[in-house]
Amino acid sequence: MTYFFETYGCEMNIAESAAIEQLFISRGWSKAEEPELADMVVINTCSVRGSAENRIFGRLGYYSGVKKIRHKEPGAKTRLEEMQKAVEFVEKNGVVPFYVVLMGCMAERLLDSVKKDFPVIDFVVGTFGKSKFGDIISAAEEHKKGFKIEEDSEYTFPKISYEEQAFSTFVPIMHGCNNFCTYCIVPYVRGREVSRPVEQILSEIDFLSKRNVKEITLLGQNVNAYRCKDESVEGGELNFPKLLKKISAHLDETASSIRWIRFESSNPNDFSDELIEMIANDSHVCHGFHIAAQHGNNEILRRMNRKNTREEFLALVKKLRSAMPDVELITDLMVGFPGETEEQFEDILSFMNEIKFESAFMYYYNPREGTPAASFENQIDVAVKKERLKKVIDLQLKHTTEVMSGRVGKTVTVLADIVSRDDENELLGKTEQNERVAFKADKKLIGSFVTVKLTALNGNTFKGVMIN
Repeated sequence: MTYFFETYGCEMNIAESAAIEQLFISRGWSKAEEPELADMVVINTCSVRGSAENRIFGRLGYYSGVKKIRHKEPGAKTRLEEMQKAVEFVEKNGVVPFYVVLMGCMAERLLDSVKKDFPVIDFVVGTFGKSKFGDIISAAEEHKKGFKIEEDSEYTFPKISYEEQAFSTFVPIMHGCNNFCTYCIVPYVRGREVSRPVEQILSEIDFLSKRNVKEITLLGQNVNAYRCKDESVEGGELNFPKLLKKISAHLDETASSIRWIRFESSNPNDFSDELIEMIANDSHVCHGFHIAAQHGNNEILRRMNRKNTREEFLALVKKLRSAMPDVELITDLMVGFPGETEEQFEDILSFMNEIKFESAFMYYYNPREGTPAASFENQIDVAVKKERLKKVIDLQLKHTTEVMSGRVGKTVTVLADIVSRDDENELLGKTEQNERVAFKADKKLIGSFVTVKLTALNGNTFKGVMIN
């Protein structure tokens, strides 16, 4: 039998899809080349913004048409061009049950209503129902109808989130968020913070080492807030800096193939001096960080419930750059928060000019049902939000070019991971700072760390020359 994944949203969703894919593979299923040809399509959803949900609604409408064709239901639109793969499948194989599974944050948010609104869905799997995927696979294998998935009372971490033959992979270490920013739906769909036991983390790392993985990214909605009991450390609690130190030592002790450690996503409030010192003195942790700022005005930050000020974020950046001169920073920036004045918006631009992030995820405020900010007064007109967002994007593009151009001429370590689409004689790799580099090299070096001199910048990709 065959499966197909559509994954939207964050790295955690990618990791969770990879974990469930491992379950399919262990049960003898294989990946379908196209969703219309699969026995089961799994849509892993995002709820952070309304645009993400609207896209998924569209996909559900599409799969409704596919299912009607696959099941030869009345009214199936067999003449539509986009449905021809499904038509050809039925002509060749006859009627074969076609299952649609909705999982992830949107599934959790609409847990009790979405299946009624979209009958094409056979199974709805919320945040706490992923452990039941074995039952879903069994039902499909036995050609049973869909049924309601009972959620667990606690979140369960998958044992493995490995993508087959990948040199880079994700390792979830914590789940949920306790911060309750007023605009954010994550705590409502992901739940409160839960940290993964260190023994499970190290066990997964050992599994990855045996498969020649070269770098890992530790994941959590609020990753550097990690806290877990551990009697082997002073105080009996393992915080994030101590966890990183333990993982780094474990890589050395086991002669692991894993050389680099990254982590996502970081909250500035939990980026402690202890964490900065640990990273600065460790050879495994990469010097590129994604730290969400969201805004540069203190009043907006207060109303967002961000718990840090502009000045505190600037002080953090100063500490990072002092401890690690080669550090590069990525952030999140939101414009058009309810009540944002023109003067407050200008504070984002001055904030950006002061820091000069290498890159940023930029978006305008999108009300999410159930969050406090959705009911705030003085909602900003969409046209104004779009105008402000354009200014932020234009400034960030300027900063990205400026910062990356300043790195031309540097000699860096690069993990070569794929062949370039533009030139089959070139490899693409990434630096410690997670920048892309194209350089001429033999394909046999894929999966290796090489030394490259950055010679030019083409868009957001460096050109380089490998140094023997």
